[in-house]
Amino acid sequence: MLASPVAALAPRPTKNGISLAAWSLSNSFFRHNRWKNIDLPRICREELGVTGLEFVNQFFDFPMLSNLSKLKKAGSDYGIEFVLIMIDNEGDMAAVDRKERMEAARMHRKWVDIAQYLGCHAVRCNLGGPRENWKQDKDIVKRASESFRDLLDYAKQANLNVVIENHGRASSDPDVLVGLMKLVNDPNFGTLPDFGNVNPGDSQEEVTRKLVPYAKGISVKAMWRADGSHPFSLENCLKICMDAGYTGYWGIESSFGYERGRELAADVQWQNEVKGVKMTREVIERVVFKKS
Repeated sequence: MLASPVAALAPRPTKNGISLAAWSLSNSFFRHNRWKNIDLPRICREELGVTGLEFVNQFFDFPMLSNLSKLKKAGSDYGIEFVLIMIDNEGDMAAVDRKERMEAARMHRKWVDIAQYLGCHAVRCNLGGPRENWKQDKDIVKRASESFRDLLDYAKQANLNVVIENHGRASSDPDVLVGLMKLVNDPNFGTLPDFGNVNPGDSQEEVTRKLVPYAKGISVKAMWRADGSHPFSLENCLKICMDAGYTGYWGIESSFGYERGRELAADVQWQNEVKGVKMTREVIERVVFKKS
């Protein structure tokens, strides 16, 4: 990796903007093959009206230098800032077996390299840990601190941040993530609070309130029902982040009228995804940017 000198604090965007979390378009990608990564900068600018892009590693098709160079050029051509890469399926960063979790940290490194080349400020990782009985796992913070410190040592050479999203189970317990932030205690380590990913019985607002002091990004998770209603207050969650002093990209990860197991025609699927993004963007514009 061509690395910049180690920095005490990796930079991140601090001016408010709106970004697309590419997962918002995941159904049209996986089910209908409607778009590829190279199309996302154009889609952001011309169809969705946002200025930032959050990649998902699962959407990269042969991330060779020639392809990455074309992607980088597309971002420049359409004036889109590449914010971060969301990393999934690269191992368990909190595995009980030390060899397994350290291997996961090494598997994440290639995405650090790609994020640096594309000009992102961060990679988003998952905590991992047990899928069952996670509440009884008293050592998860200690284990995860080891693998994340290893990844952070590598990411610092690229002047990148490492962030964790509350993504279900132990990671959606804000006390677990806050405990990890405090134990690792690294200026390049932070959270990516996701408004929607909370454990049953927990409050979206309370989880957001606990995670946002460590935020280096925000995932504005919106789950619009077909009638245009929403299961919780996006406005309240946005205001909590603003009151905590957060500025930066507000990442839209949305769905509209989604029903598990229901297959939609390609055009309908796409229209729903675009509608969900635009509805969420309008809420962010109204609350954060004070646009009527």
